[in-house]
Amino acid sequence: SCLGVGINYGQIANNLPSPSRVAYLLKSLNISRMKLYDADPNVLVTFSHTNVDFIIGLGNEYLPNMTDPIKARNWLQQRVQPHLPQTRITCITMGNEVFKTYDHQLWSNLLPAMQTVYNALVDLGLDKQVTVTSAHSLDILSISFPPSAGSFRQDLREYLHGILNFHAEVKSPFLINAYPYFAYKDNPNEVPLDYVLFQPSQGTVDPITNLKYDNMLYAQVDAVYSAIKAMGHTDIKVRISETGWPSRGDDDEAGATPENAGLYNGNLLKRIEEKQSTPAKPNVPVDVYVFALFNENLKPGPASERNYGLYYPNGTPVYNIGVQGYLPGMVYTSPSTKIVSKT
Repeated sequence: SCLGVGINYGQIANNLPSPSRVAYLLKSLNISRMKLYDADPNVLVTFSHTNVDFIIGLGNEYLPNMTDPIKARNWLQQRVQPHLPQTRITCITMGNEVFKTYDHQLWSNLLPAMQTVYNALVDLGLDKQVTVTSAHSLDILSISFPPSAGSFRQDLREYLHGILNFHAEVKSPFLINAYPYFAYKDNPNEVPLDYVLFQPSQGTVDPITNLKYDNMLYAQVDAVYSAIKAMGHTDIKVRISETGWPSRGDDDEAGATPENAGLYNGNLLKRIEEKQSTPAKPNVPVDVYVFALFNENLKPGPASERNYGLYYPNGTPVYNIGVQGYLPGMVYTSPSTKIVSKT
């Protein structure tokens, strides 16, 4: 049976294995859901006639163009349609963390771009196979605790109002990138490590609902559900489009270790296998895409940004999370003898 978890395949690196080797790794890992940040034809062709479902992406820089129906249709005809149905493209994310930018023009373009691409999918008869959404960072919330009081930032509500109406209408999920690691890193003395790593802990209780949370990620998801409900919607599904934990960081990045990363992702995987749901949505199994498949050596920012991978580009695991995948033509050494290059 396939692992219930999806994986983000980021490619901001110059040393990654070929897509065909990645396909082999995924098969050996039993992962059948993958998220890209573009519509890389090399990847999409390589994964034809496999059982892998794809979320493909359109970068923020393309959003203004996608408000034009002709350009939207052309993009779908050139970059998406040729791969269907042999590659299982199920979803297009329009932009990533658009509201993290302070480009108000981009904010204004997001919904029209989503609508235009969706309408073009309808025109091409692809809307039953492929849905349209966008991935947001958790800081679109002004309140995240207690979860039942979750609410969206005041300055974003006019934009999110239309976006949520769109999701309700086309029945596509609302995607959130949620990283308990950030909360821990910013406040390691206050935030209990066990609580963010899904380890046994006291947990927290929502004083309004009396629901008990034994980990931060579920509390974050329920806060998003509450924020959506406060905007008048109860029928939109929340998916976690990214979550993860870095195995290495700069000196000021508390908690970025292979041990913690292994606990975070390993414990998360166990919960997904058990089809766990959050306290406020007991009938909705948590839906997660882990970030990321590989360490990406060209990502800008602090060291942690280049160390979210489950695998080094040479195919060796960065740490053990209880799933063993392998790349062909790679000799495994035991973890104790593995040499990690400090690049």
